[in-house]
Order: sequence, then structure tokens, then C-alpha cells
Amino acid sequence: MSDSLRTNLAWAAVVRAPGLGAATVLQALEQLGDVCALPGASPATLRSLGLGQSAVAYLCSDIARAEAAADVLWLEQSGATLLPCTSERFPPQLGALGDAPTALYVLGSVTALSQPQVAIVGSRVPTAAGRRIAAQISMELSAAGLVITSGLARGIDTAAHEAALAAGGRTLAVLGTGPDLCYPADNRSLVQRILCSGAVVSEFAPGTPPCRHNFPRRNRIISGLARGTVVVEAATDSGSLITARKALDQGREVFAVPGSPLNPQAAGCLDLLLEGAHLARGAADVLRQIEIPIELNIASYQCVTVKQKPVGSSGRLDKDYEMLLDALGFEPASIDDLVDRTGFNPGTVASMMLILELEGRVETRPGALFNRVT
Repeated sequence: MSDSLRTNLAWAAVVRAPGLGAATVLQALEQLGDVCALPGASPATLRSLGLGQSAVAYLCSDIARAEAAADVLWLEQSGATLLPCTSERFPPQLGALGDAPTALYVLGSVTALSQPQVAIVGSRVPTAAGRRIAAQISMELSAAGLVITSGLARGIDTAAHEAALAAGGRTLAVLGTGPDLCYPADNRSLVQRILCSGAVVSEFAPGTPPCRHNFPRRNRIISGLARGTVVVEAATDSGSLITARKALDQGREVFAVPGSPLNPQAAGCLDLLLEGAHLARGAADVLRQIEIPIELNIASYQCVTVKQKPVGSSGRLDKDYEMLLDALGFEPASIDDLVDRTGFNPGTVASMMLILELEGRVETRPGALFNRVT
């Protein structure tokens, strides 16, 4: 057995061990010197290293060895990377946290994890204006060279990912499931496009289902990877507020897009502003606050928007946009439906639909469907 295989097997077991965080593992490794010694150590040795009883029982079990072998097989088949907290490539922003994960499963670009990032999160059922604002901020921050990080959820998260891709930027999706699952399932094509330049990240082992308690843990990674977190539309009980407050606990900047006091979806953002979050009217407000040596590249952003502008010099829709709207018709349709009807690739359709939404010509419907605005 090669050293790399032995190491991956050991880390895969450690990831699944209940109650283990990076701090405990690093402390244990100071004495053991090698992670491969952890799964094979005696219960007495593991307890002396500060591991809890549940972690000790798991690491000493046959189940741990079987599950680790299955996880490493998935790594080989998928081309994913298991990135331990001891790796030089582990993102330093995340490693600095007191509750950093022991390791990350990464599909896509590992280097993207260490690039300057801003998180954009918000409601799963936003208003059309909320989606447009999230997309606009995401596109402008992407044009400035920042990676956009979010949680792949419906609504604001999806709008942020889509807009970053439409601007030719990179985006990271942090999952509350195992790395082999796509939740929600209707974002499967979005995941494939993210993987072309960005990454999909999870601290959960393959096969982990979307349990409710996983998402607060996911949220600390979203905020932990980013220099700042922007919240666009969030009700008072929104999970996005967990992300924002995690960011505050981590010493990161928090931004909130204001909204009407009459809009329940704005209540969480207004609360954040009262608690001291920065006002975010656009990307420029974000860039002024975060400590990243980069300026908003207006020329770059203008190139992105003009290139994808649906209206030509005559004021009429460009031919491809006309074809796409004709294919959409007046009944709700998905990205896959439009790909089948037009022959365009999924990335092109998604980018064009985002631009049409920003123009107010289409709107989103539940279930990742689009509807023509008449």
C-alpha cells in the first residue's frame, strides 16, 4: 500500500469520527507525529490524546476501516481531493478558526480555496429585486477578481453563483451534504459549470445526507473562507443570519443590503444593520471595507456586461436572445428545457437567462424554472 493511500485512508476515518475537530487532531498529531497512527492506536492511547469516547469507539471499529476504504475509492473515481488541515494547501483563512474542520473534500480547483473571497448569502425565496441585487453585486465583485463563495441553496445563493460564472469569474459552493450529493438536485447543472473553474467543498464524508444540523456547520465554512459576508434578503429566522453571525464571531466583515421595513425578507438584514453590519448598496461598499489589495475594475465589469447585453445598437434584442425567448414561450421552463429547444450549451443558457432577468424580461419560479415577463 502506498504512503498516499495510507494517508488518505487515515484522514477519511478521522473525518467520519464524531466530535473531532482540527484543534484536537493537531494536538494528537503533535504526540503521534503521523495521522496514520490514529486509526490504529489503542483506545487507551486515543483517550490519552484527548479524543472523546465516541471518536475513540469509532476509530477502533471495523466500520471505520470499511467506510474509509469506500470513501477513498470514491476519491479515486471522482478525481476529488481530500485536503487535511495539516496540508500547505489548506486555506489559511479557514485554518485560523478555532473550530476549523479536520479536512475538506474538494471537487474542482483546490487553489481557488486560498484566493480572496467574498461570501454572498440570503433567502431561498427572494424577491425578484433581491435576486437582481445579489447578481449585480456578484458580477461586480467577480470583475474585481474576487472568488464568490456561497452555499448552493435556491434563491440568493444560486443567483450569486450564476452571476459569478456569467461574469467569467470563479465561485465556490460549500455543501451541507457529502461531496458526492447535489442539494438541491435541480442545481446539478450549476455544479458542473462551477467545477470548470471553481470548486465544490464539503467537510462531510461521501454519502452524508442533507440533515438539518449540517447546515449551521456548513455556514461557518462559508464565512470562514471569505474576507467578508454579504447578506441579501433574509427573514429573522433565516439560516443566512447564522452565516453572518459566524462571520462576526470569526472577526470578518459583515454587510447587509437594506430593504423596506414592510418586507419580511428584509427584516434580518435590517437587524444586522442595527447590530453594526456595514451597509451594502453595491460592490463598491464591500470593496471599501474588506482588507484586500484590489480595486473594482470598472472597465473589466463594463466589458462583461456589454459583451452579454441582450439589446443591440438598434434597440432590438440580439438574435440569440430572441431565439431563447421564443424557446421559452409563455410557460415556465428549466435550463435543461431551453438547452434542448435551442441547442445552446447549459452555461450559455444560464448566463443569458441571468442577463434577461437583470433586464426584467424573465423571472424565476420555484423549482429552478423561468417565466417570461409580459
